[in-house]
Amino acid sequence: MASLLRAAVKDGGRGAGPGRTGTGAGTGAGGAMSGYSEDEKLRLQQLRALRRRWLRDQELSEREPVLPRQQLGPVAAFWERFLRPGGFWRHQKNPHGIIMSNPRIFPGDRILETGEIIPPMKEEPEEHH
Repeated sequence: MASLLRAAVKDGGRGAGPGRTGTGAGTGAGGAMSGYSEDEKLRLQQLRALRRRWLRDQELSEREPVLPRQQLGPVAAFWERFLRPGGFWRHQKNPHGIIMSNPRIFPGDRILETGEIIPPMKEEPEEHH
């Protein structure tokens, strides 16, 4: 690992790209341009591995929280657990708290079960107290 870091520091972390051989002249036998030497290929491979490892280390996992976990009070802790998805209360089939009320009945309505028609309301005297 230390040799990999030394190679990265020596190069300035840039790596040898296309057209850069890293050795200066870049000429092989016979004076013509040739591909990368074995040492250069190994160095480039090591730099790529270092860059990938560094990028992977930048990603946070669940085990590495950004901020330390806050200590919640008893009420806040209850609501935190209660509102968590997948809680027990979310899976109950019977809604115990819902009360059904009968629809309102107005004069002239007919009750289906008996067929009875609701009579009109008595007129109230116009004089109020």
